[in-house]
Amino acid sequence: MASLGFPEGELDGVRIEDASSFVGVPDAFQRMWVPHRMAYIEDNAASPKRNETPDGCVFCAAPLMADEESLIVFRGERCYVVMNLFPYNTGHVLINPYRHVALYDEATTEETAEMALLTQQAMRVIRRVSNCEGFNIGMNQGKIAGAGVSEHLHQHVVPRWGADANFFPIIARTKALPVLLGDLRRDLAAAWAEEVEAAR
Repeated sequence: MASLGFPEGELDGVRIEDASSFVGVPDAFQRMWVPHRMAYIEDNAASPKRNETPDGCVFCAAPLMADEESLIVFRGERCYVVMNLFPYNTGHVLINPYRHVALYDEATTEETAEMALLTQQAMRVIRRVSNCEGFNIGMNQGKIAGAGVSEHLHQHVVPRWGADANFFPIIARTKALPVLLGDLRRDLAAAWAEEVEAAR
């Protein structure tokens, strides 16, 4: 902890360790063990639980609408793919089970299998439509982990390009997206139909 002015060892009863002494590949972080904070974590865990009902859930409402209106790209048997209304990048889609379930370990084996299949299809379809160079794929589980809609499971598939980051989000809190959601939904839906047909 020399960079913070603290020697490795004890500081007011708190154990401080240098990350370079840990097992595995070191990262740039130091660790300060603060077990007394468990009281706050446990109090938060005892607070009212997440919404268990689908009332007002955007991911339960979307499949009840027309694809063009809800921006659904593809409908599977147990899951569907929809454009993100607040995309990180052009082509950012979400893969959701139809069933109102919050966490990945609460989904059925069939639901997670279809989510995996749709993720692979999404990568191929988005790559074909947008010629992207890579992807960020992931799930935020729970509001504390950054889930915008914590009560309904969804997986993000975000296409990436080498020059897709610029100063706009930093100085203007604005993302510059070159393609309208409706237009991109149409292109992805058409490419997805071709993907499914080719797989038969």
